[in-house]
Amino acid sequence: MDLGNIIKNIRKQKGLTQNEFASLCGITQTYLSQIESNSKEPNLSTLREISDNLKIPLPILFFLSMTEDDVQPSKRKAFEIVSPSVKSLVNEFFAV
Repeated sequence: MDLGNIIKNIRKQKGLTQNEFASLCGITQTYLSQIESNSKEPNLSTLREISDNLKIPLPILFFLSMTEDDVQPSKRKAFEIVSPSVKSLVNEFFAV
């Protein structure tokens, strides 16, 4: 799962600096930086605050961050087929 990188990319696409976004989320810029570099895992309430401020539902944020390694080996082929289309649809719907 590459949650930090997804958060960082969406934040940047929305034109927000780390300082601005951290302030919106009620966390420090340092903590946000650690989340975006995947060196810290935020708790659920912080993730909800992040998803709310990104205007992306939390389940969608989780889906966007999924990698092949997060999927059972028996379902990876289906994930490879479906994932690009779903991610494209999500990107259009949420203007990510």
